[in-house]
Amino acid sequence: MLIKKAAEIRVSEITPQWLYVNRRRFLTGVLGVTAGALAGRTLKELAWPMQKVQAGSKLNVAQKSAFSTGEAVTPYDNVTHYNNFYEFGTEKEAPAEKAKNFRTSPWSVKVSGLVDKPRTYSVEELMQLAPLEERIYRHRCVEGWSIVVPWVGFSLSVLLKEVAPQAKAKFVAFESFYDLGQMPEARHAGIPLPYVEGLRLDEAMHPLALLCFGMYGQTLPNQDGAPVRMVLPWKYGFKSIKSLVKIKLVEKQPPTTWNLSSPNEYGFYSNVNPTVDHPRWSQAKERRLGEFFRRPTLMFNGYDQVASLYSGMDLRKNF
Repeated sequence: MLIKKAAEIRVSEITPQWLYVNRRRFLTGVLGVTAGALAGRTLKELAWPMQKVQAGSKLNVAQKSAFSTGEAVTPYDNVTHYNNFYEFGTEKEAPAEKAKNFRTSPWSVKVSGLVDKPRTYSVEELMQLAPLEERIYRHRCVEGWSIVVPWVGFSLSVLLKEVAPQAKAKFVAFESFYDLGQMPEARHAGIPLPYVEGLRLDEAMHPLALLCFGMYGQTLPNQDGAPVRMVLPWKYGFKSIKSLVKIKLVEKQPPTTWNLSSPNEYGFYSNVNPTVDHPRWSQAKERRLGEFFRRPTLMFNGYDQVASLYSGMDLRKNF
């Protein structure tokens, strides 16, 4: 029996507590499948049949997620017509109009870098990796507005374990699609493009980090990051990169678009923190779309599950 020292164990090899706790529920569901239904079919085919990703398609959501908030969901029209997606315009209403003809099929995502199993996936192949969950997450924008959205996807850790991160991998770098032919408004974006983002590997492996394919039970609208994006509910919205095409595991902290553009305003971590103001906006309160009154902002947007990731860090310095 091979016993590894703690320093030799990869993050990807550690069974997270959430998975251990929920394993019994999963096994119970599997044992409930009849032998007749299993005949001639794999468990993966039974659990999540292949879906073709097309705009406006209904998604086969396998289960509601225990990570969901019980708060009222923001109306669909508000979430799809008030967006930050600078490749399609800098005004909040612009992406819904300018992204109408954005081509999102076929689509692939390249996963590379410090991994043992680099691979390029079609979006349909990505959706086959795990059952799709509906997760109702709070989402907080740095400008002071917030939303509650029923996102559809599964934990990014599923994909990362598939590609087997190497011991030297400490960060995950993301890159979004960029094509001036389809995104002429990007010439006036005022930020470096293509859009890039990044996480520490332990942040990316946290079960709350969602690889997202849909919202409100359907595939993602173009203006909300179709066909695949990240959703990181404890961080400000610009960290949740849209229209993903590249994921790369690296040893050193990767560059991120808003940090490159204005490092004194946008830090690498960008955790929701009511005690650390943006130079131009207070972060103490927020206004939910569709509501008039402002409400107090919660530390980590209320997702205390991630607090241990930042134990001992100065969150005013590491903003």
